[in-house]
Amino acid sequence: MTSTIDMDVIAERLQRLIAQARLPAIEPGLHYGLPAFKVGGKAFVTVKNNETIVLSLPIDRKEQLMEMAPEIYFQTGHYVGWPSLPLRIAAISDEELERRLIEAWRYRAPKKLLATFSRI
Repeated sequence: MTSTIDMDVIAERLQRLIAQARLPAIEPGLHYGLPAFKVGGKAFVTVKNNETIVLSLPIDRKEQLMEMAPEIYFQTGHYVGWPSLPLRIAAISDEELERRLIEAWRYRAPKKLLATFSRI
């Protein structure tokens, strides 16, 4: 028995939290061949593998989150200098993940759409 989670189960969890957050204009799809959720044609969260998802966030925010919770957020050489933050899906609570999904959606959403989203 392994501690990894099926990628479909991860995608279902993301979809449930995205719906719960009432994020508009979500497009399920692929990003570099991996399951992802997009807004305005841009991926804001991607399921990388059975243990990791990648959020789109500003580089300075990545640093804050990695410092705040290194058990959840991390970076490999591939992501240095890019606005993408890997996280350990099994280590993050639904509450925290929902907050990060909102943050990533806000980062990627077109300005016009962002103006219609009233959540803080």
